[in-house]
Amino acid sequence: MKLRQIQYVCTVARNGLNVSAAAEALFTSQPGVSKQIRQIEDELGAQIFERSGRQFTCLTAFGRGILPYLERIQHEVDNTRRTAQELTSPGTGTLSIATTHTQARYALPDVISAFRARYPAVRLNLHQGTPDQIAALAVAGKVDIAIATEGLENFDELVLFPCYLWNRAVVVPKDHPLAQIQRPTLEDLASYPLVTYVFSFTDRSKMTSAFARRRLEPNLVLTATDAEVIKTYVRSGLGVGIIARMAYEPIRDTDLACIDIRHLFQDEVTSIGLRRGLVLSPPMYDFIHRFAPHLDRIAIDTALLSHDIDKGKRLFRAHLPYLTLLSECRSRITEAPPSYAQP
Repeated sequence: MKLRQIQYVCTVARNGLNVSAAAEALFTSQPGVSKQIRQIEDELGAQIFERSGRQFTCLTAFGRGILPYLERIQHEVDNTRRTAQELTSPGTGTLSIATTHTQARYALPDVISAFRARYPAVRLNLHQGTPDQIAALAVAGKVDIAIATEGLENFDELVLFPCYLWNRAVVVPKDHPLAQIQRPTLEDLASYPLVTYVFSFTDRSKMTSAFARRRLEPNLVLTATDAEVIKTYVRSGLGVGIIARMAYEPIRDTDLACIDIRHLFQDEVTSIGLRRGLVLSPPMYDFIHRFAPHLDRIAIDTALLSHDIDKGKRLFRAHLPYLTLLSECRSRITEAPPSYAQP
């Protein structure tokens, strides 16, 4: 049994049994992938994949039983290669991050700039997607770090680390009636058409639940994945925008009023997701610490190396009081005036 054969089986499984996609990811040909898989099946004495012609249709019972072991081997091979590279060429290699547009656009630029200054020889790959896509990339080993607000908790293969809290803001043209109100109510918002994020990008259920508790039905006329798109349609007069507060840029968005609405909705938690058992390189620890200074190496390793899924969740919850206090301190610093609403 060869490591390449194990890699090919795992890559096909991670790509939904799509041999073409697996071949592309492996930088090889489809016949080459099929040949390696036949060889490992011959050696093991059973088929891993059911076939229909040249296509794989599903895992066999044997395949379902053996795949976790092959994945574990491949995982340790990846860790070994990463460790070997760090030992032979410290401060080099590749760091792959998957995140949403909001994080990439507003939360990560300063972190990445500082990281690049410290590790100029490390190549950064930044992938954008929905939270579910981001989590799937991390679980499949296609990225090292997943950063998102929602979706990561649905994958037990990931250990989550809370990074920071954020809340929403209303953005409207400066001549909009809401711009005159410093503390709008849910009734105020429900009286206008709303433009906000698609459901999968933030926990919009918190927002809709807040309206539902007041027996209000928000009029969502447009949803988007990008805060800049939301602001564009606000400028066009389509509706009132609800965005992450960090996405309002006072220097660039001078034509918009930004109104603090954290009194209406619960805080959101942006988290880092790491694949369980992952061995981190020094640059990876450094990146995480720059993004979330309260996360130290001991806490990260304790959660990652534990086989107790609940331990990571307990560590997650343990950090929330600290983040709440930090969020409150930041709010006080940036709260003069308490609202960005303009007369």
